[in-house]
Amino acid sequence: MSRKLAAVIATAAASALVVGSLIALALGHTNQPEPTSASSPNTPSSTPIETPTTTPTPPANSGSPESGKPRPPAADPTLAASAGNKKVLFFSFDDGPDPYWTPKILQVLKKYGAHATFFELGNMQAAHPGLREQVLAAGNTIGSHSISHPQLTAISAAKRHHEIFDGPQSKCFRPPFGASNPKVRAEIKAAGMVQVLWDVDPRDWARPGVHAIVNNIMTHAHKRNIILMHDGGGDRSQTVAALDKALRLLKAQGYSFPAMAC
Repeated sequence: MSRKLAAVIATAAASALVVGSLIALALGHTNQPEPTSASSPNTPSSTPIETPTTTPTPPANSGSPESGKPRPPAADPTLAASAGNKKVLFFSFDDGPDPYWTPKILQVLKKYGAHATFFELGNMQAAHPGLREQVLAAGNTIGSHSISHPQLTAISAAKRHHEIFDGPQSKCFRPPFGASNPKVRAEIKAAGMVQVLWDVDPRDWARPGVHAIVNNIMTHAHKRNIILMHDGGGDRSQTVAALDKALRLLKAQGYSFPAMAC
């Protein structure tokens, strides 16, 4: 092969190589993927993104136009009645009103000039209209014990809201079973009520006997204590008899028995 021919071939090969490189570069630029948008869920990030949690607003109950609206907070319902008086005890009764047992308890309270706070259920109020007014007319007060007595810490947010906001109207709320947590307390406060539990549980609900109930009260009840008893939920004959005896003994010791400011 002559030197002239070899030079021509080399020049042609070099030209072809340059042209091929330019074509490849152009194709590569054309097929390059577009940048991923910052809002894409596939965008990697060195900092975890926390998804904000929102609390759903439960629907307002058609029977209660105020449902869901925050109400003014309530004060401690025992302060005014116990101010300057050390010998004060607060009796409270849960799960009523009951058409048979509530009037009997009212009779015993009246016998000793005592008053109490009745933590009533909304469905019991609806089933026995008129008993609420009877309780109030005797100088007692009424607290809310929810509508249907669920464990508020174990139900949905919407159900919890309904049970608290749409139950018996009061400034006091006692959660069923005493089951509470920050969410329950916040809901109670938003409903314009204060949570009221108890200091003494004589277990009258278990019907341990009149003597056992009275002994429990006399042993554990001290100044300004709240005593838990029941006027609903079953046979309360032991409760009625124990209340009669306990009030007699406690009154002899100089105690008075006002209702809480609910």
